[in-house]
Amino acid sequence: MINILVVEDNPNARKLYDFILRKEHYTPILAEDGLQALDILEKQHVDLIVLDVMMPNMDGFTFAKELRDADINIPILMISAKDTPEDKRTGFLAGTDDYMVKPVDEQEMLLRIKALLRRARISADKALQIGNTKLLYDSFSVTVGTNESVLPRKEFLVLYKLLSYPNKTFTRTQLMDEIWSMDTDSEERTVDVHINRLREKFGDNPDFKIITVRGLGYKAVLCEDTK
Repeated sequence: MINILVVEDNPNARKLYDFILRKEHYTPILAEDGLQALDILEKQHVDLIVLDVMMPNMDGFTFAKELRDADINIPILMISAKDTPEDKRTGFLAGTDDYMVKPVDEQEMLLRIKALLRRARISADKALQIGNTKLLYDSFSVTVGTNESVLPRKEFLVLYKLLSYPNKTFTRTQLMDEIWSMDTDSEERTVDVHINRLREKFGDNPDFKIITVRGLGYKAVLCEDTK
């Protein structure tokens, strides 16, 4: 069971989130403000927090900062009527992982929750499972069924990044900044070389394909998404 702490002072919004989450087989735990939420966290395991901003006693920004200052890294999805760039910046600086503006779209909220839970699991396990393909971060190894191969570090990091965010397009610049940041002499063409090597090794992989997005960059598509 996945426990999701909903911190929201509006009773109608709490009831709506409770209904949406239960329908998706999550277990909602409801709190009316940040202080009540802190008390709940001392007593119950929580996998993710859905957090309002404007609340009495302790607002969402303060609550998120309290958690991060205490090295509590539970994923936070902040949901607020405050929609200016400065509001969002304040939310991310306080420690939220994602930010949505009210009124929320139900399906978008669920997709964001799923993505946050997935990222948290990857971060904790340092492993990524896609069908029969498993990536182990500590050893830079990829296992497909019973066949295991160890990749060069940067090849592994490119593959791990793409598969961590299926269907998300990454530009060559984004990949360069994250993976080659210390190699100042490298050029963006280096990304293409590594992508080609990955395609040579995993072109027949039944679980994913690496797709070129013309004029932009690359993305990984899970084969189950193409059926």
